[in-house]
Amino acid sequence: MRGKKKIAIITGATSGFGKIFAEFTDTQFRGIDEFWLVGRNQERMEQVCRRMNHRTRPFLYDLSRMEDLIKLKSVLEKENPSIKILVNAAGFGVTGHVSDQDENVLAEMVDVNCRSVVEVSSLVLPYMKYRGRMIYMASAAAFLPQPGFAVYAASKAFVLSYVRALRAESREKQLRVTAVCPGAVKTEFFNRALTKKHLPAYKKLVMADPKKVIKKAWKDNEQNKEISVYGKAIKLTHLVTKILPHSLFLQFIGRK
Repeated sequence: MRGKKKIAIITGATSGFGKIFAEFTDTQFRGIDEFWLVGRNQERMEQVCRRMNHRTRPFLYDLSRMEDLIKLKSVLEKENPSIKILVNAAGFGVTGHVSDQDENVLAEMVDVNCRSVVEVSSLVLPYMKYRGRMIYMASAAAFLPQPGFAVYAASKAFVLSYVRALRAESREKQLRVTAVCPGAVKTEFFNRALTKKHLPAYKKLVMADPKKVIKKAWKDNEQNKEISVYGKAIKLTHLVTKILPHSLFLQFIGRK
């Protein structure tokens, strides 16, 4: 009798890191029967699926909508798969001071970046294979509160804290759980994030190649590292923000 179907689930798969992760994992990982790609854009989803070598199943779900999360739960219960890989890459950010932002957009950001991460993880965990791999796209913004990027940075700090706790809870299954914390990266993320402001010069200087970020994230997750940080500048940022008080940084950043 054939065993359970081995699958990889990637959220945010129609753009940015999710799309690149799908393409990278498709070519680098063996032992997967089917990829389940979750995203909101039908045209882009069709484009990604056409390029995949593995059997691929698209899910046009909006993870900020409870009804779509219920649909995912129903599919999991029906299929009862063995999940080898989960990549949580759905998310977005918008710059600007909180007082200038649309509260509905900020609430959506929290829903997608935080709530959906928790809910998808909770749905998937009962089906995770022993020594399964879970990769969460966080951000270097998680290391420090960021005026002008307040909700996004807070949401990624939430993801980082969540991953650390989830790792501890998953020791029995020996799940490999990693938070990926890149700095500025050349993806479509900034098309939405910078609707009102230009990218700061210092971020242009450390702008990274997303494929290199993902390659390192994959290797770090394979080695069961808690955090994956790409690039010397971001590694230094991570170190400094652990040593110096955040209040010191907040005196100089994010001023109008």
